[in-house]
Amino acid sequence: MIDTLLKQLNPDQQKAVLQTDGPMIILAGAGSGKTRVLTYKVIYLMLEKNIQPENILMVTFTNKAANEMKERIEKFLPNRAKPLIATFHSLCSKILRSEGKFIGLSQSYVIYDTQDQLDAIKEAMTTLSISPKEYKPAAILGTISQAKNELLTSSEYSSYAKGHFQEVVSAVYSLYQKILKENNAVDFDDLILQATLLFQKNPEILEKYQKKFQYILVDEYQDTNRAQYVLTKLLAQHWQNICVVGDFSQSIYSWRGADFKNLSKFQVDFKNVQTFELAQNYRSTQKILDAASAVIKRNSSHPVLELWTENSHGEDVTIYEARNEQDEANYIINYIRNYGEANLKDIAVLYRTNAQSRVLEEVFLHHGIPYILVGGTKFYERKEIKDVLSYLRLIANSKDSIAKKRIEKLGKGRYEKFLAFLETVSPEFKQSTIELMDNVMSATGYLDLYDDKDEEDAARLENIKELRSVALSFPELTQFLENVSLVEQESMPDKTIDTDEKNAVTFMTLHAAKGLEFPIVFMVGMEEGLFPHSRSLMDRNELEEERRLAYVGMTRAKKKLFMSYAKRRLFFGQRTSSIISRFLLELPEEVLQNSLTGGSDFEDDAPEYL
Repeated sequence: MIDTLLKQLNPDQQKAVLQTDGPMIILAGAGSGKTRVLTYKVIYLMLEKNIQPENILMVTFTNKAANEMKERIEKFLPNRAKPLIATFHSLCSKILRSEGKFIGLSQSYVIYDTQDQLDAIKEAMTTLSISPKEYKPAAILGTISQAKNELLTSSEYSSYAKGHFQEVVSAVYSLYQKILKENNAVDFDDLILQATLLFQKNPEILEKYQKKFQYILVDEYQDTNRAQYVLTKLLAQHWQNICVVGDFSQSIYSWRGADFKNLSKFQVDFKNVQTFELAQNYRSTQKILDAASAVIKRNSSHPVLELWTENSHGEDVTIYEARNEQDEANYIINYIRNYGEANLKDIAVLYRTNAQSRVLEEVFLHHGIPYILVGGTKFYERKEIKDVLSYLRLIANSKDSIAKKRIEKLGKGRYEKFLAFLETVSPEFKQSTIELMDNVMSATGYLDLYDDKDEEDAARLENIKELRSVALSFPELTQFLENVSLVEQESMPDKTIDTDEKNAVTFMTLHAAKGLEFPIVFMVGMEEGLFPHSRSLMDRNELEEERRLAYVGMTRAKKKLFMSYAKRRLFFGQRTSSIISRFLLELPEEVLQNSLTGGSDFEDDAPEYL
């Protein structure tokens, strides 16, 4: 059986599978078959090396990846005991259920989700008389999460805390942990932190697990944070048989605490590390790979694999210069009409920010082209959009009880400010939609709910800014609200369809696209300030991460890659002239189709279909 399996691997993959002992790194490029290599490696250990399944541990980042590994191994070894294949969190949860008593953790502990955590943070803030208006609970929770990812307990964090905000976080962190303990609860970050502390404080328990896991395999190692790195390092100390798989060029989660430098650190912390490179790509054409390589090789802080393929040379990458965002969306529609609507599943549209989905959604809805929004909520269903619309609906119709209830939930003080603002809205002085929107945001202080330094809050603020773009297109408030209602109504049928079975175009952010592949990929909004994002332009490390994100997006395409930019874009409520993204300027001529230019005649400030 092993000979049959090995014949399905290329020479580099075979070397990575056959080398089992000692520390090793598999640098696996995009589409290079790393899942197959990991699966076959486990099977090889069991069948050829006679390693018992309970002595093998495979760690992944997502339940989806773990389940895929389990299914593949079951296919080859049906009805046999399997190794432990787990996410970091589920692995640590198993350990703590058995051994948590040694650090005062009850076996019946519960795991708090995000809302539970926020409620506990708010309780701590109330006890400490800390105003949630001055310090946002989500921001405090995010900082505590970062501390736990760095293996800092509440007492350790207090010694590091500098400045007023960190001192506030320190006080909340300490009380938050007491609340968790009183409720026999842990949060997700605690699972890894507490398991690591358990091992560090109890050498005999650590030794038990070290001896148990004779072979350890870790997927997506470039996405590990400090806590995950230390945990795997501790577990592997006895046998030193640890295989980590990763790709510097696909590290795109630094904002979650991921550190691609862990791949380099691994080579220092373990001696005689063997490295295997998987550079043969089975997904894309050579032209797509050449285009992606031209972008990623500009990064200087990490090694870059030179991907190659035996696939056909393939079609040129198409660059489309759109007149504006409407023309950009219509270009995709026109392609779909020619391509054939029977194969919509083949197509993905990728963008840098969630707010960019708004124009795409509206144009696709207008033309009746089905789409699936992956990893996000449809634009007009997002919480912050519904909040702002409730203010505007109540201005237009004082009897709208649903809008009133939603506003009241945003806080009594904010509601009173809104009522005071209503007194200033004179029927004689006709304000445009965007003036009303800006004024009501200012009067109520609604935007103060969000911290632009927080990744999630920044995305919400971008969505609100994008709603201003719609307001500019519909100066009359009633016309604006009518348009929103029509768009919402058009999108309703999607809720009843099983998205797994639906033939539809996929919309998603570039971050959400990692690990996926599609025959045809459109990357839209390729403009400076949009992609690369404006927040990254002045920081070399952040700019390199944007470049890795571009690389990830480009290597999702199997057969055809389109990249588009708009000469002028109505975005975040402003009509601006755009500068073409540096990522497009870095593409070599030999992979490009001549740039196509949009020639639509419709007005800049209004949707094409009006």
